[in-house]
Amino acid sequence: AWALRHQPVTLLVLLGVVALNVYLYGTIAKGFFPQQDTGRLIGFIQADQSISFQAMQQKLNAFMTIVRGDPAMENVNGFTGGGQRNTAIMFMSLKPLAERKASIDQVVARLRGKLAKEPGANLFLVPVQDIRIGGRPSNAAYQYTLQADDLDELRTWEPRVRRALSSLPQLVDVNTDQQDKGLQTSLVIDRDAAWRLGLNMRTIDTTLNNAFGQRQVSVIYNPLNQYRVVMELAPQFLQSPSTLHDLMFTSSSGGQVPLSAFARIETTSTPLAVNHQSGTPASTISFNLPIGTSLSQATAAIDGAMQQLGVPVSVRGTFAGTARAFQDSLASQPLLILAALATIYIVLGMLYESLVHPITILSTLPSAGVGA
Repeated sequence: AWALRHQPVTLLVLLGVVALNVYLYGTIAKGFFPQQDTGRLIGFIQADQSISFQAMQQKLNAFMTIVRGDPAMENVNGFTGGGQRNTAIMFMSLKPLAERKASIDQVVARLRGKLAKEPGANLFLVPVQDIRIGGRPSNAAYQYTLQADDLDELRTWEPRVRRALSSLPQLVDVNTDQQDKGLQTSLVIDRDAAWRLGLNMRTIDTTLNNAFGQRQVSVIYNPLNQYRVVMELAPQFLQSPSTLHDLMFTSSSGGQVPLSAFARIETTSTPLAVNHQSGTPASTISFNLPIGTSLSQATAAIDGAMQQLGVPVSVRGTFAGTARAFQDSLASQPLLILAALATIYIVLGMLYESLVHPITILSTLPSAGVGA
């Protein structure tokens, strides 16, 4: 009765509730697919770019020991040797939820502090999900990709962007796939000096190939099998570039010439990999979300950080994978809501055979939206 006596006020309240719905839609934290607790984790280890295979094995064993010590773990396995030399992968299965008394996000948060104490490498833990969007390999669940036409400019701005994102409280486990600090040993040959000593490039190349190239020199046959004979140095001489200083080369006169007489060894840095996207150099920064942070809050924080940094227009940043699909869904969501309202109006109009009664029913949606 009061609403009928004060119709203008009632209409104003309805408009206010509609406006409040629009405001809440724009400001409320939004997510994509809910994080599942499948009881499985995958871990990506990223070590120093100059690490050796043997040292990488030790890092893998150290991380596996730490993870196995958590009371929620049931099985832990890992391997290295595939892909880049400074990476390894771990697979973990957790005890049933009733036994571990902690969610998978709580287990990851608990391990994060312990794993950070291991020097020279990082282990990033990602809960395994039934639905994964995007096939790009990364060390975390969400990706932000930087692209530039000039590789040097990308290498200049990527560390700045990564440091800025690492300082955001909405992100954890920030890392990058840019690997440009690997070690490279170059052998610089003085051809004139080699020629004076009676050496040519064919002799030098053959000697180096015999020592380091694992060259097949023969095949031994027997009635049941065949065995390839491979020439190379013994394994203990392949652990350091210093072995090159001990190599002797046979000159055209039959004399022995040390490598140091006509060449020098230079150690420089080199990229382990140069990634591309759509034909241009690219670097992907991966990140996870802390407990209590939504994906919309994280993407908004990243956009704000990029604006504050003043990144030039020649360096472009875009979300990838799940984060990209989330942003695309937000862009089309208002149209989906309007289409749903129009569909409901048409169905109710056909049901009540009226153009007014459907509006009466739809007028209850704003208050229901605020209550939700």
